[in-house]
Amino acid sequence: MERIYLDTSVFGGYFEPEFELWTKILFDKIIKGEIKMFYSQMTEIELDGAPKRVKDLVKTIPDSCIEFLAITADATELAAYYIRENVVGKTSLSDCIHIAIATLNNADILASWNFKHIVNVSRIRGYNSVNYKHGHKLLEIRTPREIIEI
Repeated sequence: MERIYLDTSVFGGYFEPEFELWTKILFDKIIKGEIKMFYSQMTEIELDGAPKRVKDLVKTIPDSCIEFLAITADATELAAYYIRENVVGKTSLSDCIHIAIATLNNADILASWNFKHIVNVSRIRGYNSVNYKHGHKLLEIRTPREIIEI
């Protein structure tokens, strides 16, 4: 079973016309137990300020289909390396924490709709360059559309 880390943008994408088809298919696969969803403390923090329907989306997923991941000192340190290596700027620390948590917990894929700071070839290469340099596996970073087979 694939283990897919969902960043916060995927939860918002569930309600966005441009992204909802692919996001809803992904959530259906998670609910059916075909995919294990990695859900992190970082996502939880970011969703705190989201509209209620976005915040409540995680409650529709059975606990057996979710693995909760905390923000650890190692994740914070790896996120800082991404910034030090200029993969993204300091204002993107939360995005870096998502990448670090997914990397350190051996997610098969990180799913995101964040094209500016996450799902973008130069950023992906940068994150994985840092991962490689620090002895971590390379992380697949894709949109839900790229993940889902219809």
